[in-house]
Amino acid sequence: MTQTTAITEIIQTLADVESRFNIARTESEEFFPEWYTDLPEITEADKAALNLIRRRYLYHLNDGSLTEGTVTLIMGSPLLERAGFYDSPFKMTAEKSVQIVLDEQDEEIETLKGRIDVLVMQNQFWVTLLESKRTTISVMSALPQTLAYMTANPRKDRPSFAAIANGSEIVFVKLDFQNPPQYDLSRIFSPLPLTNELYTVLQIFIKIGQLIAQP
Repeated sequence: MTQTTAITEIIQTLADVESRFNIARTESEEFFPEWYTDLPEITEADKAALNLIRRRYLYHLNDGSLTEGTVTLIMGSPLLERAGFYDSPFKMTAEKSVQIVLDEQDEEIETLKGRIDVLVMQNQFWVTLLESKRTTISVMSALPQTLAYMTANPRKDRPSFAAIANGSEIVFVKLDFQNPPQYDLSRIFSPLPLTNELYTVLQIFIKIGQLIAQP
């Protein structure tokens, strides 16, 4: 017997996703070095572009909360383009539909289906953009469902990476399917401080792009 359920109904907390997919957050500080070690240098042109992205974001933020589409246009798309994700060897899919099949012990098969605003590159990198509301939505609220979607990656032999953003917060995620399946997060970055943290965000995007572009 097959039961189909929306991911948003089943996966709402970290406890939900960890128990459903048998994953756990690691306690090893060496698990996710990709976000802070050996980051590539960025050019002065990159820095100028990132300064412009930050200024535009803060300018529009002054009028109040921003919609998901505005965050995508002002920040998400320019960052991804600057990191090279719009060009070969990467492929993008917007509004990605994902289906995850779970085998239950009582022989029932449960299929989780969902669609989120997500971009997929090489089936190893996911970008989730959250709509900004008047009451601030923490970027962490998208982590359970983002992890659930990451488990749909067919390449279980390599780690998957994700970036979750709501405009004011950006966090990177790594999920490794090897025994035992584990995940961890970067620190939260923001365009709000005077020191432009988008510099480091772009460096991490480029670093992850280099990793997943490898055959």
